[in-house]
Amino acid sequence: MKAWKQFLAELDYIQENDPAARSRWEVFWLYPSVHAMIAHRCAHYLYRHQWFFLARFISQISRFFTGIEIHPGAEIGRFFFIDHGMGVVIGETAKVGNYCVLYHGVTLGGTSTSRSQRHPTLGNHIIIGAGAQLLGDIIIGDNCKIGANAVVVTDIPHNSVAVGMPAKVIRTIEDKDVHI
Repeated sequence: MKAWKQFLAELDYIQENDPAARSRWEVFWLYPSVHAMIAHRCAHYLYRHQWFFLARFISQISRFFTGIEIHPGAEIGRFFFIDHGMGVVIGETAKVGNYCVLYHGVTLGGTSTSRSQRHPTLGNHIIIGAGAQLLGDIIIGDNCKIGANAVVVTDIPHNSVAVGMPAKVIRTIEDKDVHI
């Protein structure tokens, strides 16, 4: 029952973050983010238990139907929402915290072929604008906003807003208790 309550709470989170969403029913049936995350949770379970082929197979089927590619090895927290979704890519060693929102075309990509941590790590309460590219083993601190089409290749400190190509911090939020 706990898992069901968590699932409903995540549907509510999506509805709160998308003014176009009118009901849980609509979010469940019509939002590719929900379908991609259900598939990812199944694939990630299989991946952790070393059923690599089946995990990748599920993730590829999900990609075909949703346009969202999430490697089964990626670690994704609770209350994660991909708005519009098409073209989002999340790499194998990416780590995403809780209460994160990604818009379409975002890439959490690697810049290395090594088998180590090679994808971004996102903290909690993150918003990443459409088309942003976060590349390499970088850390995005809690309560950050990354602007649309930004290219982030270095760490971004907590409570920051970063934009540009390459991304630069343009503003720091002083109150550390404020959640974006």
